[in-house]
Amino acid sequence: MGFQTSHGSKRIPQPIFKAKEDPIDANANSFIQRSTLNLIDQTQTNTKFILSSYDSWVVTHPSALNLFERLMKAAIGKRIIVFLDYDGTLSPIVNDPDCAFMSDEMRAVVNEVATYFPTAIISGRSRNKVKDFVKLNNLYYAGSHGMDIMAPSMPVRSSKGKHIDIALNTNGTEVPFQPAKKFLPAIREILRILKNEVMGIKGAMVEDNGFCVSVHFRQVQEKDYGALEEKVKSVLENHPEFCLTEGKKVMEIRPSIKWNKGNAVQYFLDTLGLSSCNDILPVYIGDDRTDEDAFKGFCEISAGHTE
Repeated sequence: MGFQTSHGSKRIPQPIFKAKEDPIDANANSFIQRSTLNLIDQTQTNTKFILSSYDSWVVTHPSALNLFERLMKAAIGKRIIVFLDYDGTLSPIVNDPDCAFMSDEMRAVVNEVATYFPTAIISGRSRNKVKDFVKLNNLYYAGSHGMDIMAPSMPVRSSKGKHIDIALNTNGTEVPFQPAKKFLPAIREILRILKNEVMGIKGAMVEDNGFCVSVHFRQVQEKDYGALEEKVKSVLENHPEFCLTEGKKVMEIRPSIKWNKGNAVQYFLDTLGLSSCNDILPVYIGDDRTDEDAFKGFCEISAGHTE
């Protein structure tokens, strides 16, 4: 979602001349005035360029808030499916990731939404952790950026007839879909090494998120950023099957497989039997770079429907 700051209230500092003190001759005064005017003109030109670039970006990335009425009209006659990020979307960004609690008001809203529409939370956190935060049982959950999914209990074949690999226990109850399960031993090893490596960097926190490892540096002093990054990268050198990504004050080590939040969205739609339907309107709300994967997934879904 885009936003635009107001430029009407922007103040451009003006030069103050004090005649009582050292007088400025006419030529010098003229030079200062010309320089000031040139600075103002250049500032206005740069501002126009920035606004022009932003306006061009908004054309292809419109704000859902600014087009809310249009969005509601598009939803008429459609089946809405809601996907939500957690950190920064349902809860505030906080210094301690273990204290990213959602408010009771937000929980009530999410609960009401899930009453009317199929609703899933797709988070970089471990699935169990985000479920403990949300405390709602009428949702679907995907943790580790979609690498740990608890999908709906229903037939395991999509609307396209494609087999969906959902494992079942012997008693018929569903167990999570985990496409990166083979990486778990290596993840445990990376987690152990990382905790030892970053122990000496004040403010650094290593979080076990199931199928990815998060290194938080929100409370790390800026002068230590480089050292922390080097330590994280040194651990990865011995594990080429993993990659490093970055979010809001966090570095994340993930298995290098083609699976992200966009794939998780597609998986949920397949499992719900909706992936090939033309009468659905999937809505995703998120605030971080990894949510872009989900937005791209929606574009691929839309392209598939128009073929």
